Amino acid sequence: MSIKFFNAKWCGPCKQMKPHIDQLISEGYSIQTIDIDEQPDLAKQYNVRSVPTLVVNGNSLVGYRDKSQIQEAVGK
Repeated sequence: MSIKFFNAKWCGPCKQMKPHIDQLISEGYSIQTIDIDEQPDLAKQYNVRSVPTLVVNGNSLVGYRDKSQIQEAVGK
């Protein structure tokens, strides 16, 4: 399963979501964290227009999600 978390250092909702992402990673979820300012080409490739964006198997979820919403989205 491909999970990508597109974020930015200046993004408030991204900062709120980051601890949930880190916790899920520590629980065994394979989530790639991508800063759109550091990797703009990858953000463009995935058509990321705002952050936070979670891309799960090609499907984009835009906006803040809490841990349970992220788990639901990734199907675990």
